Amino acid sequence: MMMNLKNGVALKGHDALTYFQDMPQMGAPGIYHEHQGARFHFTSEANKAKFAADPSAYIPQYGGFCSIAMSEGKSVGAHPKNFKIVDGRLYMFFKALFGIINTKRQWEKDETKRMAEADTQWAKLIQKEGAA
Repeated sequence: MMMNLKNGVALKGHDALTYFQDMPQMGAPGIYHEHQGARFHFTSEANKAKFAADPSAYIPQYGGFCSIAMSEGKSVGAHPKNFKIVDGRLYMFFKALFGIINTKRQWEKDETKRMAEADTQWAKLIQKEGAA
């Protein structure tokens, strides 16, 4: 699966489980789990164990790329603290220029439409990756 990675690390080192507590925190480099070619860091062994038991419950949608960009067929990096949980799923968004550019606002204007578009584009990207 295609993932937004920096030096092989997902979520720029943030603990995936802490997003679901609405408080993303950096994981410890020594506490990690490898999943589909990506290294996920965690703040505790307990979080690592929860993730390892069911990674699909915690990995970000669209491989952690910006959800708005994905809805437009692009894979653009996301800011690790610009996110939203929708129906138990983690969505990431781009943010720059001190928050002036924040794609999360675009997403929230028409979340249902954007989500459907991003799902379609992600499926195409995964299919293309599989064919490569």
